[in-house]
Amino acid sequence: MPVTDTMPTAARAIAALLLAGLGWVASDMIRPLMPEGTNFGYFNEVNAALGLICGWRVIGKRLGFGWSNGLSAGLTGVASLVVLSLFLLSLYKMLELALDRRVTGLMEGLVTIFDIATEYALVLLHVPLIGLLVGGGVVIGLFGEWVSHRWS
Repeated sequence: MPVTDTMPTAARAIAALLLAGLGWVASDMIRPLMPEGTNFGYFNEVNAALGLICGWRVIGKRLGFGWSNGLSAGLTGVASLVVLSLFLLSLYKMLELALDRRVTGLMEGLVTIFDIATEYALVLLHVPLIGLLVGGGVVIGLFGEWVSHRWS
């Protein structure tokens, strides 16, 4: 890995901020899809923070190598945001169940994480949400690539 892969750049910052914004907007779109009475807590904030991390580490690292790489970096960043968010929120839900003593063993806990993640993933199969995530990933990747060429 070249030394410059860890350096902060404008493209990394833009990708991180835009993906954090996309995570926040997508979180707002998910709220009406969940069952009534769902306690969301810090749902938007967690997804925005994960967007910052994925934008910086996943998208930002791959910018500056051409438009097609920027496009694929944006889509990869959105996919990593969705997978990481599903995993962490499912882990949190499983820990809540474990504290209520409804999950008793390690293997049962791991299976429960994947069961909950599957339920949440089925909620995400909503066409406007998928369009937002895919379109946002394309825009973030291309705009980040433009920034990397403009200010490098």
